[in-house]
Amino acid sequence: MPAKRTRRRRVPAALLAPAIAGLVFLILPLLGLLARAPWTELPARLAEPEMLAALRLSLLTATAATALSLCFGIPIAWLLARGEFPGRSVLRALVTVPLVLPPVVGGVALLLVFGRNGILGSWLHERFDVTIPFTTTAVVLAMTFVSMPFLVVSVEGALRGADIRFEEAAATLGAGRWTVFTHVTLPMVAPGVLAGAVLCWARALGEFGATITFAGNFPGRTQTMPLAVYLALQTDPEAAIVLSLILLAVSVIVLASLRDRWTAAP
Repeated sequence: MPAKRTRRRRVPAALLAPAIAGLVFLILPLLGLLARAPWTELPARLAEPEMLAALRLSLLTATAATALSLCFGIPIAWLLARGEFPGRSVLRALVTVPLVLPPVVGGVALLLVFGRNGILGSWLHERFDVTIPFTTTAVVLAMTFVSMPFLVVSVEGALRGADIRFEEAAATLGAGRWTVFTHVTLPMVAPGVLAGAVLCWARALGEFGATITFAGNFPGRTQTMPLAVYLALQTDPEAAIVLSLILLAVSVIVLASLRDRWTAAP
């Protein structure tokens, strides 16, 4: 039998013009960033101590925030996907609030909890003389707060799509709950965990609002790359462009690595 030909669909004229305008709006700023980049000075710019310090701090804190998100986010995702308890929908809404909450508001909320006069911060300061705001630890906490929901949503979706019969079969063969979770459940949802971790890391790397509110902007201690971009834009626009290029490159790499999971056509 002859192969069935797919009929090419024409885009309605009423949709073509706004689609092109939207594409231009989204792509033109990126092309402008590439066009204005100081390519000849790029190696020297990247070797500057301030840029290296901001890059190093961003990579370390984003990785630490991702590790924390994995430790706490996977159990939360399992609870939301498999748990049966009153108020689960409310809990899911609270967990995903940072996705839509302005990051500055998140920074203020963290400050009210972990500040010296905060709910937990005052106790930590009085009992252990520990101050969290405006430290590198505050950067990690701010990144974790805004990025963990990406991991939770991804892992919860993977858990809901996993075939529970494999877990039930392992349980009937005598495997304990922890063994079932580590040897059956986690391997099944590993792609979702990986995708969520990558998205979480990328979101943490680009965090700005909660960080500057809760951790401040101190070079070498709390000044991450987005904060360095903000500061450099006022005094050295070329340095801001170089830092923006790095963040743009990371974003493109992340989207390319997740293409098969998030953007591939069914």
